[in-house]
Amino acid sequence: IQLIENEIKHANKKKPAKIIIKLNSLTDPILISYLYKAVKANVEVHLIIRGILTLDKKEEKLNQKLNAISIVDQYLEHARVMIFHNNGKEKVYISSADWMVRNLDHRIEVAAPILDARIKKELIDIINIQLKDNQKARVLDAELLNKYVTSGRIKYKSQEQTYNYLKGKK
Repeated sequence: IQLIENEIKHANKKKPAKIIIKLNSLTDPILISYLYKAVKANVEVHLIIRGILTLDKKEEKLNQKLNAISIVDQYLEHARVMIFHNNGKEKVYISSADWMVRNLDHRIEVAAPILDARIKKELIDIINIQLKDNQKARVLDAELLNKYVTSGRIKYKSQEQTYNYLKGKK
């Protein structure tokens, strides 16, 4: 919540503000309300949610400003990554938990900051690759239409691009 509020403060000062969250599921109503609060403050919010995402249909206008996708492809992914722009000094976290009531309120889970600059850059690069997917990414919206992302003229499949990115790092 503190990191989300920090992005809201940056947005209120007309500074760049951005949150990217990758999870399997996002259903915690308190955290969702804070993400909506961030969107209202003009924080750029991108979600990559593999499984369950509960959007509030009452927040229809905000749902249109919140970029939420799901990528299901050949490789099963369970990464949980949170990136906060932090006025250009990105804070990156990995976590064992999805943002669900059962995980946050009834279990012991861990989130850890990524302090190594090389690892932080690699995680940000991979998440940015996933945000460009236009082959296996589906738009998650309040209507539950789950239509494929169709942007871009060049086909961009994030799992292939991530494989190539990591292969090229050897």
